[in-house]
Amino acid sequence: MRLSVIASTFVLATALLYGQEKAAEVKSEGYEAVIIPVKTLSGESFNRLVKLLSVFGAKYSADDQLRTIIVYAPKDVVAQMRRVVDQLDRPGSEAAVGRNIEMTLTFLRCSIKESGKPSSLPKDLESVGKQLRAATQYKDIQLWDIVPLHLQEGKETQQTTRLPGALVDVPGAMPTAQLRIRPEAVTTKESGRFVRFNHLNIGLKMPYLTSPKATPSFQYMDVGLNTAGDFKEGQKSVLGKISGVDDESAVFVVIALRVLD
Repeated sequence: MRLSVIASTFVLATALLYGQEKAAEVKSEGYEAVIIPVKTLSGESFNRLVKLLSVFGAKYSADDQLRTIIVYAPKDVVAQMRRVVDQLDRPGSEAAVGRNIEMTLTFLRCSIKESGKPSSLPKDLESVGKQLRAATQYKDIQLWDIVPLHLQEGKETQQTTRLPGALVDVPGAMPTAQLRIRPEAVTTKESGRFVRFNHLNIGLKMPYLTSPKATPSFQYMDVGLNTAGDFKEGQKSVLGKISGVDDESAVFVVIALRVLD
């Protein structure tokens, strides 16, 4: 009798276990594991995209560094998630456009020769001027202009700004700065928060004399700098040098930014 009960229990347990395995097989049937690459978005834009995918209720994980999303779900759900990623993984999409950013571009006019004029640098730029004197041949560093900009993460901004002062003594010969900037993403690292720029293009149109006679005439020289990369919030960084103005002078551009929460 006792052996009969034990045998019956074993058979029942085996049947239940077999049933569970079959149920698991049925549940997993039609599922697939897929890696979806994210080509454009990164940082907080990437995180917004990942959060939006939660509406599908599927199992997935994401890696911002690798720019990949791994999905385990039925084939039709995977296809829908892939379509959403394709639609949002582009500049200007709902996921790409995010934080507002306040930024200033400070233009410094620098010369090899000492002008004898007192420094026009604000206190918060004195350390930048000191570094430029130590690292370059330029000894006279003067503030030219500060251009404030309001940017939005994931959106390109274009602006033309007239810079103060006539570089040549001809009416209408005013220098201008043409700006084309796109902050790709706001990212957070151990050392702080950064803004990643897809491109930061600054073009200067600098007037110069072509006929210094009684009736002087002028033309414009196009110079500038193009850069990209991560720039830290709350830190002044020298973007680079714009040369070609003349043999003894150059323009340095300093960036400072703040992300608005």
